[in-house]
Amino acid sequence: MASDTIGVFNYMLAPSDGSRPYNTINSDSTTGKPVRNWVEDTHDIRIEDVRGKEELYKLDIAGFQYGREAAKHTSFLNDDEVEREYYPESIDLIRRVTGATSIVIFDHTIRRRRPGEVDDSPQKRQPVQLVHVDQTTASSIARVHRHLPPTEAPSLLRRRFQIINLWRPISHAAVDWPLALCDFRSVDYEKDLVPVALVYPDREGETFGVKYNPNHRWKYMNSMTPEEFVLIKCFDSVQDGSVARLTPHTGFQDPNTPEGAPLRESIELRALVFYD
Repeated sequence: MASDTIGVFNYMLAPSDGSRPYNTINSDSTTGKPVRNWVEDTHDIRIEDVRGKEELYKLDIAGFQYGREAAKHTSFLNDDEVEREYYPESIDLIRRVTGATSIVIFDHTIRRRRPGEVDDSPQKRQPVQLVHVDQTTASSIARVHRHLPPTEAPSLLRRRFQIINLWRPISHAAVDWPLALCDFRSVDYEKDLVPVALVYPDREGETFGVKYNPNHRWKYMNSMTPEEFVLIKCFDSVQDGSVARLTPHTGFQDPNTPEGAPLRESIELRALVFYD
C-alpha cells in the first residue's frame, strides 16, 4: 500500500547581496552546522511513495532508478574493506543497469544518524536535510581530471559521461529519515539550480543548491531495505534535452515513522560513468 507522506524540506535562498554562495563540508564544532553565507528556505512538501510502481522511474527519464539486488559486502564498518569488497560488485551492478563501458568509483559516504552528534568529519556523516545536487557541470569535469590520469582525461571527456550515486540502506530498512528524489521532469534547470562552493579543508568543490519551485514532484520508496538500491544521476554530459540531467535529493524526517524505528544507516558511492 502506498505511504505518501509530508516532509519539511530545506531549500536555499541565495545571498541577497549577489555574492557567490558557499558552505563548508564539515559542520562547525560549536554550532553543529556548516558555515555558509546563505539561508535555508523551509517548505512542507508532499512526497509520493513509488513502491510498487518504481519501474516508472528511469535514470534517463526521471534522473533516478530503483532496483533490487543484495550486496555481498554487508558490514560497512571499515573503509578499506568497503573499497576492496563493495566497490567491485557495485561497478558490476552499475554497468549492468546502465550499459556503461567504464566506471570509476571516486568516493563513498556512510551515514549513520546519531542525534546530537556533530557532523564534523567524514566518520560522522549524518543524513543531509537539504535539497541539493552533488555536482555541477564544472565540478563534474573537474572530477574527471582529479580522479583519472592526465593522459586519459581529454579523450574521456569527449565521450558521454555521467556521475551517478549508488545509494542503499545498510543494516536495516531506512524507515527513519528516508531519501526523497525530485523527478527531473519537474525541475526548471535554468531557474531552480544555484551553484554553491563546497569548501573542504584542503580544496574547493561545487554543488547545486536548489530554489523552491511548487512544480517539483518528489518521490521516495517507503522502507527501503538493504537488498534494494537507487541510482541517482548527479550529472550527464548529454545536455540537449533528450535525457534527464540530474536529480535534486534530500533526506527528510517522515512524520509517520513508528516510534522506536532503528536510526537510518546508509551508504552512497559516487561513480564516474563513461560510454563508448
